[in-house]
Amino acid sequence: MPTSSHGSFIRREAAESYGADAERYDRTRPRYPDALLERIIATSPGRDVLDVGTGTGIAGLAFQARGCRVLGVEPDARMAEFARGKGLAVEVAKFEDWDPAGRTFDAVVAGTVWHWVDPVAGAGQAARVLRPGGRLALLWNAFQPSPEVAEAFTDAYARALPDLPFDWRRLSGTEAYAQVSGPATDGIHKAAAFDEPEEWHFGWERSYTRAEWLDQVPTFGGHNRLPARRLDALLTGLGEAVDAMGGAFVMHYTALVLTAVRTRP
Repeated sequence: MPTSSHGSFIRREAAESYGADAERYDRTRPRYPDALLERIIATSPGRDVLDVGTGTGIAGLAFQARGCRVLGVEPDARMAEFARGKGLAVEVAKFEDWDPAGRTFDAVVAGTVWHWVDPVAGAGQAARVLRPGGRLALLWNAFQPSPEVAEAFTDAYARALPDLPFDWRRLSGTEAYAQVSGPATDGIHKAAAFDEPEEWHFGWERSYTRAEWLDQVPTFGGHNRLPARRLDALLTGLGEAVDAMGGAFVMHYTALVLTAVRTRP
């Protein structure tokens, strides 16, 4: 999810906390639409895919299921071990420091992680490991809550975490993700190895029960680092909000892809 203006949810230590509950992360995090995966595959020169920040393998395994040969790179050994247990080959390293040992790929993908990668060093590393015509594809799922959901969730956060305000009403469009896609675009430009980046958008939606939504909330950036009593207060407030909506709601998403083709070494 995009960060608050307070900045508390965009720290490297927050990124490194996800592995503490890898199973929950894998169980609850949204997947990516079939059309998105298929377009990346169709517009890449081959099926050798490097999955950056593979986590539990959500993106990498989806490409592998479609016939791609996938290698994951993941800085958290706990997440890497979880992904290996699901059948994905993973090497443990920060992408910026990873040694590809001469290996090259047709696509470099990163599912909801590039905001943790140095955008300039990351784009440079991607250019080095991509074959000519290879595609860099950076993926995010942008929340698009309805006005009713946005209002209810904003109120719940304000009551539970008044010192860390988070306004779900600002998530009504993909422009909320400019704070992560903007630096990524700048990094691609500075690499001087890609054609002009473009964005692809894929709309989709999912219905959540109260239990399903509350199960996912601790996986949002920085949330699992909240003191237990504060997280409990937030979950209670969000649960009451979902109860008031009949015990379930629909979350609309736009899957956003920032992508560019490697045109120069």
